[in-house]
Amino acid sequence: MLQHREVPVDDADAQAMLTAYFAERAAGFPASQGEYRPAWPDSAQFAPPTGVFLVVDDADGRTVGCGGVRRIQRSAEHLVRFEVKHLWLSPEARGGGEGRRLLDALEQRARELGAQELVLDTNRSLEAAAGLYRSSGFTAIEPYNANPNATDWYGKRLA
Repeated sequence: MLQHREVPVDDADAQAMLTAYFAERAAGFPASQGEYRPAWPDSAQFAPPTGVFLVVDDADGRTVGCGGVRRIQRSAEHLVRFEVKHLWLSPEARGGGEGRRLLDALEQRARELGAQELVLDTNRSLEAAAGLYRSSGFTAIEPYNANPNATDWYGKRLA
């Protein structure tokens, strides 16, 4: 089982995972959508009380993934809204349910920070990720941002 560790976004392990995540997304981004545009996270947005960033370590202490949650603008229903960002596991860490564990850990952290709703954006080319989100209780919602890399938006009420 993998372990989650809270770190600042500018931590070396977090930066290494984000670099790997952005490289994988750029390599697999649908050509029909143009060029993938990475958005490096702002460390202030992923630090308590407005957010958290986790890295994932394997049993040998190697960092193999990451993900974060951050508070964003309230929803139309005035719910405290947090966004899941940069949820990623290296290929060797996938397939054993660790993505769900990471998503669950991020949801728990968001709840602890006062979230009443979780949202996220993704690209339809990431079919496994969409399946994870749907099976974790997320449903399709209207776009809440203008992310040029996104084609699909999901939300989940926590309150």
